Amino acid sequence: MHVINNSLPQGDRETAGAALQATLADLLDLTLVAKQAHWNLYGPRFRSVHVQLDEAATLARDHADTVAERAAALGVSPDGRAATIAGTSGVPAFPSGWTRDTDAVEALVHALSTVIERLRQRISEVGPVDVVTEDLLIGLTADLEKQSWMFQAENRV
Repeated sequence: MHVINNSLPQGDRETAGAALQATLADLLDLTLVAKQAHWNLYGPRFRSVHVQLDEAATLARDHADTVAERAAALGVSPDGRAATIAGTSGVPAFPSGWTRDTDAVEALVHALSTVIERLRQRISEVGPVDVVTEDLLIGLTADLEKQSWMFQAENRV
């Protein structure tokens, strides 16, 4: 049943919807990983990394909202429930407990790299069927690549 109608053909809508749902799960999980690191951080660069982790969490959360709203605009019901995120996210798990600043930065670089790689695959899948969703995913990828660069610069000496 379609509550919301859209001009995309059904197959194209399903392709775009699947990409958006997978992206939503990754972004919501990335938000949680960044917050977990933010709350459990220690080390000599605590303050700067703590603030940067919060910025990454906010960015991921804000993009998750945009992605979910794009899915809804296509007539695809977005699913941000915890069980769905846990079962479908590709974001690497973050360790429990206190985390040294350098380790938190490396974990975020790895998480961002994974999400970016998955997004690039989705961009190539969605491009031929929905350029609006493709554009959204391209902008999101650019923002995450910027975050990745900033986190990588934190640990280079």
